[in-house]
Amino acid sequence: MKADWLVKDNGVCSRCTLVRDWDFLDAGYRLYRFLTEVEDRINLAVSQGTDEETLLSQLRPLVRKLILNCSVVQSSCHQLNQNQENAVAMLYDELGLPITIQTEINCLGEKSPIHNHGTWGIVAVLKGQQKNWFWRRNPTENHPNRIEYVGEKIIQQGEIISFTSEAIHRIEAVGEEATITLNLYGETEANKRFQFDDEKQTAKAF
Repeated sequence: MKADWLVKDNGVCSRCTLVRDWDFLDAGYRLYRFLTEVEDRINLAVSQGTDEETLLSQLRPLVRKLILNCSVVQSSCHQLNQNQENAVAMLYDELGLPITIQTEINCLGEKSPIHNHGTWGIVAVLKGQQKNWFWRRNPTENHPNRIEYVGEKIIQQGEIISFTSEAIHRIEAVGEEATITLNLYGETEANKRFQFDDEKQTAKAF
């Protein structure tokens, strides 16, 4: 069975649940339904003061329904140039809607910087395998941006990994082919999004 995963601010990656694709099959599920349901859950979470972990648990099933049933997701993958080291195809971005949805390709062996997102995020692996390394903040008086390595996890095709706003990670496409993912993000707070240097123990805007 496939699994969904959650990475919290402390860098710990936990399995949320085992899932079966056939439980999410819905031939009538479209992008507009996904957007409406996501927006409704975000608005409800804001009004009720729901924490990110709970919100993510409500959004992950919607993401799975989208990738299994919506042809728009699959067609967006073909817009990506697989000869590039990485590329992004915007699936939906509307002024006033506090989410971003995109498909992304990362070529084999390419690593991202160590970073957080400054918002919650959900990443579904559509093709290939994505390795994640995790860190957490561990500041000292001399190094207020010091981070500490926590662990790593390879996310398989068909699995979903989600992140709270301050979760810190790095990704790499591993295996035998490029990795293609569907990425859903909340509204980024630019002043809280950083790229980290684990050797110099510094951080800068990302």
